[in-house]
Amino acid sequence: MFDIPIQALMGQLLIGLINGSFYALLSLGLAVIFGLLNIINFAHGAFYMMGAFGAYLLLSKLGLNYWWSLIIAPVAIGAIGMALERTMLKRLYQLDHLYGLLLTFGLALIIQGLFRNEYGSSGLPYAIPPQLQGGQNLGFMFLPNYRAWVIVASLVVCLLTWFVIEHTRLGGYLRAATENPQLVQAFGINVPRMVTLTFGFGVALAALGGVMAAPIYQVSPLMGADIIIVVFAVVVIGGMGSIMGAIVTGLGLGVIEGLTKVFYPEASSTVVFVIMVIVLLVRPAGLFGKAK
Repeated sequence: MFDIPIQALMGQLLIGLINGSFYALLSLGLAVIFGLLNIINFAHGAFYMMGAFGAYLLLSKLGLNYWWSLIIAPVAIGAIGMALERTMLKRLYQLDHLYGLLLTFGLALIIQGLFRNEYGSSGLPYAIPPQLQGGQNLGFMFLPNYRAWVIVASLVVCLLTWFVIEHTRLGGYLRAATENPQLVQAFGINVPRMVTLTFGFGVALAALGGVMAAPIYQVSPLMGADIIIVVFAVVVIGGMGSIMGAIVTGLGLGVIEGLTKVFYPEASSTVVFVIMVIVLLVRPAGLFGKAK
């Protein structure tokens, strides 16, 4: 195929799937927060970076390994997200989306600045856990165990989240609270608490992505800023607030980005944005979004 060795093609496809897994996980968190709370959370990349730093600090300061970090870091950073929602974002719900965007953008810059001041801009190494070191020789390519784990774990988390929101009673309450909070409150459901927990869950998803990214990419204060612009493009293409749209588009665009690196490397960093422009021209609500 275009005189490209199959190993090179499959290698880039694997890299595309890995990137797509992170796009899916991060855009899922954004879609949950926007779809259920109508907040454009620009601090999402900062929470992703905090997840990676959480894993690094748990290992270096407390000696807690990767598996502990997968639980502790998302819970702790989700709690920080909930505290921010209760103290700051809660005041902006009745105002234009722009105010929430500006607040979260400011928070992202503050968090990023604090970490850069403390740890510098260069990346910090984080070792792959011993259980996932090595890889499998598939004949046509070598598949590292850790990268296979990231793809499978991201897919499982994404599909579980989609199932809970779309097909359970809890998800029904969340969607109803988005449409008509007063009615849901009248049935005795604590809507403000539900909103806070939902925001915390979206933030925890970003932090989980950061923990899983730490052994692949170096832990750096700028890692969130690098990925969040692409993730916003993914959310726009999939449809703002669409859960399945975020998952499918994240994985799909990761693969397209990987294949572009093989066939036309110069366009690999812009292909996502070219697709976003085309989709916005053809379907302004996104591929899976509903036009209002």
